[in-house]
Amino acid sequence: MKQIMLGFHAIQARLRLDPDSLKAVYFDPARRDRRMGDFLKQAESILGDRLHSADSERLHKLAGHDRHQGVVALAEKMTVARTLAELVDGIEGKPLLLVLDGVTDPHNLGACLRVADGAGVHGVVVPKDRSAHINATVSKVSSGASEVMPLITVTNLARSMREMQELGIWLIGTDDQAEKSIYDLDLTGPIAIVMGAEGEGMRRLTREHCDQLVRIPMHGVVESLNVSVASGVCLYEALRQRSLK
Repeated sequence: MKQIMLGFHAIQARLRLDPDSLKAVYFDPARRDRRMGDFLKQAESILGDRLHSADSERLHKLAGHDRHQGVVALAEKMTVARTLAELVDGIEGKPLLLVLDGVTDPHNLGACLRVADGAGVHGVVVPKDRSAHINATVSKVSSGASEVMPLITVTNLARSMREMQELGIWLIGTDDQAEKSIYDLDLTGPIAIVMGAEGEGMRRLTREHCDQLVRIPMHGVVESLNVSVASGVCLYEALRQRSLK
């Protein structure tokens, strides 16, 4: 199955990880800045005749819009996501997972994947329905993280949460009304941070399957954070605690 990839970060990540999966890369020869020059220097040595110049009209047609930074690729999809059990079995040390319930905006999913990769998360779990999935926008926003971060898509999120619990993973959900703060918990064990959609939050059944609910302290007039920012706060607190061990 082919996918369209946009932007420098996503395509350069694929060049490093699996250059053979890039079937064709198109670039705008009218863009002559240093960033394009560095990209072409890397791409020419790896891609050869799979690298093509294309005018802005061709790039727009390929991408579907003009937010492509002057580079668009046609690639085979990498098989990164596996089953939940296989993912956990392959983790060395204590699992750190991110569960996203109802995050339907591709920009938010891409940003969450980028944060998860930076924080050392082992995998991200999303429901098959009521969720964004990997596309060109997610790939671009994630700055290459979607190429390496296992994204586990599950048919029934509540059942998969029970499976995580059976595998010894503690489920920590975020809720503005929770008594405890994220900073009150020990996050050094095998855990999954569960985030809900902006505005709606977690669905009732998702909340009920969490072992612990926590809040992120808010001291300003804003009531909540963007889901990717909130994910970053929680995941980096887990990373901080684990780095002290």
